[in-house]
Amino acid sequence: MDRVQEDHAALEDVIQRAPNGQVVGDHGSYDVADIEFDAEGTTLRGWLYRPQSGAATAPVVVMAHGYNCLKEFYLDRYAAAFASAGHVVLAYDHRNFGASDGEPRQELDPWVQVRDYRHAITFAQTLDGVDRDRVGVWGTSYSGGHVLVVAAIDRRVGCVVAQVPTTSGWQSTLRRVPPQALAGQREAWDADRLERYLGKPPKMVPMVVDPTAGGAASHGSADAWEFFTGKNAPPEDQWRFAEWRNEITLRSLELYSEYEPGSFIERIAPTPLMMVLGDDDVVCPTDLSLAAFNRAREPKRLELYPGGHFSAYTDQLERAAGAAAGWFAEHLRPAR
Repeated sequence: MDRVQEDHAALEDVIQRAPNGQVVGDHGSYDVADIEFDAEGTTLRGWLYRPQSGAATAPVVVMAHGYNCLKEFYLDRYAAAFASAGHVVLAYDHRNFGASDGEPRQELDPWVQVRDYRHAITFAQTLDGVDRDRVGVWGTSYSGGHVLVVAAIDRRVGCVVAQVPTTSGWQSTLRRVPPQALAGQREAWDADRLERYLGKPPKMVPMVVDPTAGGAASHGSADAWEFFTGKNAPPEDQWRFAEWRNEITLRSLELYSEYEPGSFIERIAPTPLMMVLGDDDVVCPTDLSLAAFNRAREPKRLELYPGGHFSAYTDQLERAAGAAAGWFAEHLRPAR
């Protein structure tokens, strides 16, 4: 993992300048290229990592980031770990965000994102050098919930890693919205629905807010504010946050409250499942994720690291990526 991180220190500046479709890095153990693919008429864009293993074909891991997150938020380091373990990796931005197309911008529709994961799998299976029968999916936070659904309903998936996942949108909403404010939240959703029907633009709300200033936001925790703004990121990582926008559509909150990916978890087996959790996660509460994991059937494995939700992208990244890479290698290893 140390070598992977060293490689990416050199890659980061190149990624910012790389035009779509050109190779942007060659670091001994893997190559990286910009890619794009069609998802029901919308073009999604991301990075394709290829291991330099010399094998004719390799398993593929499909991955995307979480709620209002861009692929630049450390997905490259996870992808590098998986590619260094011998997997082709497709990492992409969700529609409506980052480099991908889609309207309205900054809207998160979980079921559209689930379908896009399946489009990404189909695209990956068409690529030269990919073993189409050995497909893994990885997701984190919101997409950690998505991969639970995808693994349950799409039997092309041979292995899944759900990191700090959303398991219950409703239970998480109840913890984020004070009970006395819930009725007003519903009224705002209804008003926005009417205005959109009348042709007005979607209402936008902040993603995070400075906890010292107060105010309403999708994610009100201090660690969310610090992560999304890059407040505590080292200077060499500041570029990652340059294109991020501190807003989402109000409807995204309503769609989140309706989303229950944990209800699919019993259906994942016999596909091998790993869940990677922080023991002090207040964004996707640890207790909800542990309850979902306990309902999952074998084969399954739990990796519980010390820290909160965003530790998975900072001080616990090496541990989380190493655990996931090992799980994929164990279950997607090419036949000998």
